Amino acid sequence: MKFGKRLKQQIQETLPGWRNKFVSYKDLKKLVRLISAAPPMKNGSLEFGRAEAEFVYSLNSEIEKLNAFFMEQEEDFVIQHKELKQRIERVADIWGPHGSNPSEMIYTEEMGRIKRDIVDFHGEMVLLMNYSNVNYTGLAKILKKYDKRTGGLLRSLFIQKVLQQPFFTTDLVSKLVKECENTIDTVLPAAQEEEAEEKGEGRGGIRRERETIKVYGEGIFRNTVAALLTMQEIRRGSSTHSHFSLPPLGLSDSDLIQPFQLNSPIPIP
Repeated sequence: MKFGKRLKQQIQETLPGWRNKFVSYKDLKKLVRLISAAPPMKNGSLEFGRAEAEFVYSLNSEIEKLNAFFMEQEEDFVIQHKELKQRIERVADIWGPHGSNPSEMIYTEEMGRIKRDIVDFHGEMVLLMNYSNVNYTGLAKILKKYDKRTGGLLRSLFIQKVLQQPFFTTDLVSKLVKECENTIDTVLPAAQEEEAEEKGEGRGGIRRERETIKVYGEGIFRNTVAALLTMQEIRRGSSTHSHFSLPPLGLSDSDLIQPFQLNSPIPIP
């Protein structure tokens, strides 16, 4: 599938709300077509320089758009992560076994809400990492197309700039994803199942709780799985694979998806 169609499909399947935040691949492709369709321009000539300057201006505008959206989401994620941690502490301090006003029923209900919010939060962060991957790939492909059709040598230099951009730097989001998973392990430890069974709740109670998580998290989880598979696909390489491509993940589909099941057996569609 050509990248333009894949990008459109990817947005429809995973991130329809971010439709206008992706690289305008179609518009950039049209600009490359117009430049390459013009009368032959010698590389280094005034005409060629003007055409390339227009193309670079469009690329820079796209990068500014990507950076602005990515940093806004990243900032929101930092705040959300802090708020989730505070909610967990507050619920434990008030309604937990050693809280100021212990209530097993309220404590379980509140923790259930937090768990569902964590599932969604985790999924949103994975979707932002996918956003970074897809947009980098789009820029790399359009630059390759430009050099091929115009005889220019823009790709190598411009990619070096792209690699330094905030939207490409996902270290903080990756850290938050891992911390989110650790939080889930804390909120819903494996030992909780044994404790529930000892109290006579059996697996039925655990199953009901997990089904509730499924209902609340299914939508974002479906989108997250689709995004994970897309990340693997574009990193795996294609006919255009080169040192400009994202490094391969080196994981099978099952290995890639399993860490994001978050200890909640939400079935993968």
